[in-house]
Amino acid sequence: MGDSTRISYLPLPDREDVPEGVTRLWDKSQEAFGFVPNVFRAQAVNGEQFLAWWGYFNLLVNKEGHLSNADRELLAVVVSSVNRCTYCEISHGAALRTFSDDAVTADLVASNWRQADLPEREGAMCAYAEKLTLHPAEVTEDDLEPLRAVGLDDHQIVELVQVVGMFNLTNRVSTALGFVPNAEYHAIGRP
Repeated sequence: MGDSTRISYLPLPDREDVPEGVTRLWDKSQEAFGFVPNVFRAQAVNGEQFLAWWGYFNLLVNKEGHLSNADRELLAVVVSSVNRCTYCEISHGAALRTFSDDAVTADLVASNWRQADLPEREGAMCAYAEKLTLHPAEVTEDDLEPLRAVGLDDHQIVELVQVVGMFNLTNRVSTALGFVPNAEYHAIGRP
């Protein structure tokens, strides 16, 4: 299985090698979760770029928005599953289990969202996320109609597209640099 202590293909920076904003985020994460997400440590090789990414990621995924937390995590897991991004599939699977309070459905979504027996609204969101991830050049205005048909408004559609885009970016960074999810994620949100 390889080196279980290695969390990235690149060496990790030390506290003295990163901007103060990074160490504050590490400390805040340790206090809130009991661990520092490996993605926070691994991406901090370029501290300022990491903080810029985190600012937008945090705004889209963790702040009050037009979609619910469960909706955003559902999109994160679908995109990450389609992209086969282990880090994001595991870490956001944990968040989806927590926000949905349904570990079985969250696990099914991570494997194949079509087998998760999702409500029509969530199914339409997943289908759109999958198409935008796999075939972005084929997405047209007509692809928005199923989203509108299940009640999404323009604000929700824009947020959905932005979340899908963010996870496609994040999946590629995480996969390309070999980020390994924290072991703690596997137990989160399970009865």
